[in-house]
Amino acid sequence: MKSGDPQSDAVEPVSNRHAASAAMISVNDLTVWYGRQPAIQDVTLDCATGTITALIGPSGSGKTSFLMSLNRLTDLVPRCRVSGVVRIAGVETYAPQADVVALRRRVGMIFQQPNPFPLSIYRNLELPLREHGIRGRDELSMRIERAFRDVRLWDEVKDRLDRSATILSGGQQQRLCIARALVLEPNVLLMDEPCSALDPISAGAVEELIGGLRRRCTLVVVTHNLAQARRIADRVSVFWHDGEGGKLIEEGTVEQVFAAPREKLTAEYVTGRVG
Repeated sequence: MKSGDPQSDAVEPVSNRHAASAAMISVNDLTVWYGRQPAIQDVTLDCATGTITALIGPSGSGKTSFLMSLNRLTDLVPRCRVSGVVRIAGVETYAPQADVVALRRRVGMIFQQPNPFPLSIYRNLELPLREHGIRGRDELSMRIERAFRDVRLWDEVKDRLDRSATILSGGQQQRLCIARALVLEPNVLLMDEPCSALDPISAGAVEELIGGLRRRCTLVVVTHNLAQARRIADRVSVFWHDGEGGKLIEEGTVEQVFAAPREKLTAEYVTGRVG
């Protein structure tokens, strides 16, 4: 298939190469297997520093597997194996000498369902800082307050920091989880459908927050909400499943992918005719 042929139904991987100096995330020929079944195959994708990349495509096309591979959460999945090269800020994450703990500090993860620790609101942010060697009381307080302010949660929790985080609403819990990742000052923030479990008002608040975070880190966001992808993203990557594992079939700017897609499957997906 010619890469620009919009009439082809074949599913082929697409290659997107930014200049290496501009890429915070650089993935080359990534394949993830669960047992003998590939979840994604031969994915090559770069994400430039300070951008938001939305991953879209039907359920089962490998978006979450791709996301989990970036900070090696795939290590925790039984019988999962990974091939290919993933570099974050130039560091190869699957190298034998890679420090996985340090990697997960630099690459935070936000899940679909908010998952606050069953601890106080304050301890939810204090614990990861202490785990990474930050124990001075003044520095802890300063970084925790700053993270809560970054997600616009400080005024809502400052008078009940000793209360359980479970008392917070769903939207507040999700912002707390984002603050818990930000308090470690990551280079990259991965988000797996961060608004899907929230009401529209809370989802709007999280979307607004995501837009502001590009000044702080590089973001990769899985979403099934195509309107959301158009609102928040700088670039869009389209995943598809062809029966032999998920593949990246198209990548480009928001305008290009939604207004002038190169692939027929992309055009049918973004207009709601398939998927």
